[in-house]
Amino acid sequence: MTMTSDAASTVPAPTVSFRTVLFSMVVLWATYFVLTTLRAMVMDFGLQFELGWRRLIVTGAGVLLTLVLWLLLRLFDNRALWLKISAAIALALPVALAIGQVNYWVFKDLSPALDQAYAKKMNLNLRRDESGNLLVEVPGQQNGASSDARSVIIESAESSSDFWRKLLDVALGRYFLLLAWASTYFALLAGVQARAAQQREEQFRSAAKAAELLSLRYQVNPHFLFNTLNSLSALVMTGKAERAEKMIQTISRFYRHSLANEPTADVALRDEFDLQKLYLDIEAVRFPTRLVCVFDLPEELEEARVPGMILQPLVENSVKYAVSPVSRKVTITMAAREEFDRLVITVSDDGPGVPQGAQHGFGIGLANVRDRLEARFGADIGFVSAPVPGGYRTEIRIPLTKMMARHD
Repeated sequence: MTMTSDAASTVPAPTVSFRTVLFSMVVLWATYFVLTTLRAMVMDFGLQFELGWRRLIVTGAGVLLTLVLWLLLRLFDNRALWLKISAAIALALPVALAIGQVNYWVFKDLSPALDQAYAKKMNLNLRRDESGNLLVEVPGQQNGASSDARSVIIESAESSSDFWRKLLDVALGRYFLLLAWASTYFALLAGVQARAAQQREEQFRSAAKAAELLSLRYQVNPHFLFNTLNSLSALVMTGKAERAEKMIQTISRFYRHSLANEPTADVALRDEFDLQKLYLDIEAVRFPTRLVCVFDLPEELEEARVPGMILQPLVENSVKYAVSPVSRKVTITMAAREEFDRLVITVSDDGPGVPQGAQHGFGIGLANVRDRLEARFGADIGFVSAPVPGGYRTEIRIPLTKMMARHD
């Protein structure tokens, strides 16, 4: 239990892959670049090439600074949602200001060219004075006659407050852009965490299912061992040493065969039939003249997969309640067939059926088989066990698969 807990604590928390994060940023800023370029073309700002490559620089800086924002937001991946939102609101502001500052530096030297392009388009004479004021030359008139042109200030020189106003204006637009990206990131993160939680739930469910299968599987072994040791004891006490020695050797082969596979693994139906042949060889030492065995396994079904030792309780019931109580010959038949992509296995005998008072022990074996089948295949099984004219018959129907053994 301690090892499992320690291992679980070292499992890394789910995160959005860097590739996905970078892709989301590139898509966001590429959309910004396209939209601002289209806006400049529609409004006919002119100097499209000069504006374009500068805008591309701002876009690249936006991607890099958004990466910085992501590195900071990653610290809150496993925190509460309100804390993530608060962090995004707070951290996006300085990043937006940094992007606004880059935008200012990149486009600052283009202002004179834009002024002249505008003046040419509107047929105006624009210039800036030594103080940085933008002036337009307006022709003067005096008494209906033209006089010297005079200059009119249409834009004052940029002051410190003007700089911050423009910077905040640009940064505000980028701020909401970054918040939109942060929302996208949180959505991606929630999706990753939900998938990770689902995978953990499936792992826990598989582990619980494997534990259930293991528990049910191990219920078979003590019951079988108890019966075989009783039989061996009876042979020794009655002086049948040779038959006892043969039984010991067969028991050894049986356990070597049954323990060769993982307890919760599926095995080939051929191996399951071979295992039951060994068991019936053991019982044949006790009932050399009474026990007759018939095995009907088509070659095409030899590799069909079944839970290991799934037939053991059924065969044991046939020996205990059909062969042991009578003095005549009893035939135990194991058969397999395919019906509509289902594997059908039957274990039957021509004994007296279920003797009165045998229901308790008899039902434990049947319940074990049914529970193991349901734990392995869910509700997709058929299990019928009942007396039939001239004996008793149990039928199992499970999905037919010939794949490699699967560990649940």
